[in-house]
Amino acid sequence: MKENRAQFATRLGVIATTVGSAVGLGNIWRFPYETGVHGGGAFLLIYVGFIFIIGVPVICAEFIMGRSTRSNIFGAFRALHGRPQWAWIGYMGILASILILSFYSVVAGWTVEYFVQSVTGTLASLDAGSRHEAFDMFCTGWKPVMWTLVFLAVNAVILLRGVKGGIERVSNVLMPVLFVILIIFCINSLLMPGASEGLAFLFRPDFSKVDSGVLLGALGQAFFSLSLGLGTMLTYASYFSDRTPLVKSAVVTSALDTCVAVLAGVIIFPAVFTFGAEPSAGPKLVFEILPDIFHRLPWGALWSSLFFFLLFLASLTSTISMSEIGIAFFCEQFGLTRKKATLLNCLIAMVLGTLCALSFGPLRDMTVFGLTVFDLFDYVSSNILLPLGGMMISIFVGWFVDRGILRTQLRGTGSIKEWILRVIVFCLRYVAPAGIALVSLSGLGVI
Repeated sequence: MKENRAQFATRLGVIATTVGSAVGLGNIWRFPYETGVHGGGAFLLIYVGFIFIIGVPVICAEFIMGRSTRSNIFGAFRALHGRPQWAWIGYMGILASILILSFYSVVAGWTVEYFVQSVTGTLASLDAGSRHEAFDMFCTGWKPVMWTLVFLAVNAVILLRGVKGGIERVSNVLMPVLFVILIIFCINSLLMPGASEGLAFLFRPDFSKVDSGVLLGALGQAFFSLSLGLGTMLTYASYFSDRTPLVKSAVVTSALDTCVAVLAGVIIFPAVFTFGAEPSAGPKLVFEILPDIFHRLPWGALWSSLFFFLLFLASLTSTISMSEIGIAFFCEQFGLTRKKATLLNCLIAMVLGTLCALSFGPLRDMTVFGLTVFDLFDYVSSNILLPLGGMMISIFVGWFVDRGILRTQLRGTGSIKEWILRVIVFCLRYVAPAGIALVSLSGLGVI
């Protein structure tokens, strides 16, 4: 154990930071439209099942690696196994975190723009037909670059304050605020005329709609929702105290992450059915259809402003954890101070994020294999690096890490029943690698 390594100060800090890392646009933006596209309740039920048979074990694996080594993702692989090829999995995680941070921050910048437009009333002045055109004009201009850089600068300010004073303190504030806003929205949605239809769509499973596409969609959503394969949970676990119960923390993190996704569905589907929108509208549901719905409500500008502020908070907690992967690596492998490591990581993301933001406009003709910079970063990270990283972490901990280390870390200062350990190891050895392989093959278009 590295005695001078920072640690989270409280149990609340552990939960707030890990849940904040998991909760992001995948919960509030991606989950509702994935549920809508795949038919509602059956998708939700299958998604929850995958969260607990794949998500929890892989989170436990990352927790074990992080706390047992007190190191970044590269150092953790190197410390737990002598063969150098395993350490290259750490490089994959670092590369994936930088690529995702770059294009994710562009989308986060869109939420900032829509928040500003909601507050100023600009969004309310547009009719439904104009919103699509306005969104396209915004994306193809230079304003997304400005908001991307602003968003990354906010990340840097928080991260410069360190683990306790920055990450933990901000997470302790932002996560309760996020849940309060979610609950306020849920109450409003449940009072809408279409609430019963929306809830029936979300919670009443129709298994006749279940096919391979639904299964793969639920599996992919479960994997990406928890930010697995990046090393975010591993990095945060390296700041856990020895008293932190890893299995319980993994279950609570997964449960709260799922809760946020379900609450997002409770917010969106009653509104969709009340105003006759299509639940299967896809990604444009958030930036084109929901603004139209909000502005049909009393105090529409308020609801729109709160919603895009909610997206901003979810984006911020996720990108803070993504940034910490690279910062910990630069500090520990190259001996940089935290300030220099944070600025370096932020600068890299700003340069790459600018290219991603411009790929919808001035740089849209700059392509690699027919993909713009934004699409390339998304494709490589989502379909190759994340699934491969998650699979290798599962295999590494399930097959190559000493069982005594697993037992010691999962037990912590208490005890753990042997059957729980066996279930986790079985899932890491067989279930998670097979499931993640299916996610990757589906993303690559092989199946």
